[in-house]
Amino acid sequence: MSELNIRSAEIWDAQELLDIYRPYVENTAISFEYDVPAIEEFRHRMETILLKYPYLVAVHEGEIVGYAYASTFKDRKAYDWSVETTIYMKESMKGKGYGKTLYLALEEELQKRNILNANACIAVTEKEDPYLTNGSMQFHERMGYKAVGTFHYSGKKFGRWYHMMWMEKMLGEHIKM
Repeated sequence: MSELNIRSAEIWDAQELLDIYRPYVENTAISFEYDVPAIEEFRHRMETILLKYPYLVAVHEGEIVGYAYASTFKDRKAYDWSVETTIYMKESMKGKGYGKTLYLALEEELQKRNILNANACIAVTEKEDPYLTNGSMQFHERMGYKAVGTFHYSGKKFGRWYHMMWMEKMLGEHIKM
């Protein structure tokens, strides 16, 4: 694997990140969004996340090849120890180990911020099709995430129903009182 640099995302990265995200919206059921967000909306999302959580980009040979971030799991004070994690890689960069490196860097940043629970919401399917494989679920399993629940037929895209699975990974010790 050639060198990969991980850094914090900057607002001026928005167009490159949106270009990575676009095929997931337009061609897959990995994202349940139907329409690619406008650049202003995408920037606003980034700004909101960067106020509280890490938002990282992976740079290979001067080009952003993926990004990962954490966001609010549930908007209640008692959930401050938990986040939802997200990762998107350029299609051509999958299978090179870059996603793993990026996600590990995200987890390290979360641990520095005393986040104990990383949760991933993943589209899954009983039968893989042109719009969705179970690659994301398998990636998270390799990263140490465990399935904790599935919502059946909860997302419809491209005229097909898909399930939504929650997976979790404990990033730190939960001290019991």
